[in-house]
Amino acid sequence: MATPLVVGIAVAGSAYAGRYSIQAWNAFKARPAATAFRKFYPGGFQPQMTRREAALILGVRESSAMDKIKEAHRRVMLANHPDAGGSHYLASKISEAKDMMMRKKSNNA
Repeated sequence: MATPLVVGIAVAGSAYAGRYSIQAWNAFKARPAATAFRKFYPGGFQPQMTRREAALILGVRESSAMDKIKEAHRRVMLANHPDAGGSHYLASKISEAKDMMMRKKSNNA
């Protein structure tokens, strides 16, 4: 007598598990491609650095305070320093971005 009840519960549980699996798979397929993991600006450098580009390089807002700019410069420079295997070109662009942001801040103050 208990066997049909157990079999019915097992079949119902399997059906719900299958339904959940199909919904999870469809949600997985509908997610955006690897762009969710890319937190950097995909473009190249502009010939003349702008304030927007400097902010993108440092990962701060254009209206950030000087201490935030200095901390962002330190963080990005540690990751890209030539002595740690980074590029001299990238290090110069990071320093140029810091100078651009600091110069604009000191002119506005």
